[in-house]
Amino acid sequence: MRGTMHAVRGHGRGGPERLVHEIAPRPVPGPGEALIEVRAASVTSGELGWDATWTDSFDGNGSPRLPIVPSKEVSGVVAEIGHGVADFRPGDAVYGLIPFTRDGAAAEYVTVPAAVLAAKPGSLDHERTAALPLAGLTAWQGLVTHAGVAPGQRVLVHGGAGGVGSFVVQVAAALGAEVTATAAARDADFVRGLGARSVIDYAGRRFEDEVKDADVVFDTVGGDTLDRSWQVLRPGGVLVGIVAPPTPPDGVDARGVFFVVEPDRAGLEELTALVEAGRLVPQVDRIVPLESAPGAYAALEREHRRGKIVLRVS
Repeated sequence: MRGTMHAVRGHGRGGPERLVHEIAPRPVPGPGEALIEVRAASVTSGELGWDATWTDSFDGNGSPRLPIVPSKEVSGVVAEIGHGVADFRPGDAVYGLIPFTRDGAAAEYVTVPAAVLAAKPGSLDHERTAALPLAGLTAWQGLVTHAGVAPGQRVLVHGGAGGVGSFVVQVAAALGAEVTATAAARDADFVRGLGARSVIDYAGRRFEDEVKDADVVFDTVGGDTLDRSWQVLRPGGVLVGIVAPPTPPDGVDARGVFFVVEPDRAGLEELTALVEAGRLVPQVDRIVPLESAPGAYAALEREHRRGKIVLRVS
């Protein structure tokens, strides 16, 4: 029917067990918005624990938004446009990162501010495009906006085979950096194929014994790995963390950066250029149907994977 759609929704805060596949109202685009017929969406580790997923704020003090639709990465086709949208028209293939305090793309339709959408890369299908926005923009913003990576610099990436780390390795290499990554031994060849010159087995070797004078460390792991990373930076180096804020110990001449990725059309266009130049390939671990979204979120918490888990919606 015109007014309904299939969607995966959470009616109460919690984990994957709170998600249900059901019939839901089809959204209507407001001013400045586009209604996207979703072809594919991507799920992200930790997403169901974010305050922004369940409320209208990032700090948990906002009003609840229930029921919610998860999945903030979308690839699809414009179905309708709201008043004032001039950049796109119905039928255009687009992709983007949905603002975190809005409903996501685990549904047949989603409304998205047109300003954060970009034209879909022509060389990718929708499933691989859906794996690009959040992790790709995290890599781009961390390396370029916050760390200012330049050709010839030495970059250490923690978690080089993961959903974000696999993008960080590729983007850093495309920027001309000399990339070292930590990963499981079984993923070493995979990570080298992404552009890392050296891969350190985090279970069998101490990265601080092998890396010195790094210009940038990009940490996707946190905990002890983050704390030990200060040892490998050159004076004036940068430690970028996306799990926890990195605070330099006393006496360490280095800068710590913690950030939350933001929707950004210009960044998406930079990523698209890398994709079309053959410098960036979204890594997809598996593709599952929309109704399997609860299991996909559960898998994020318990399974080793290479790249993203993507929902095929249409």
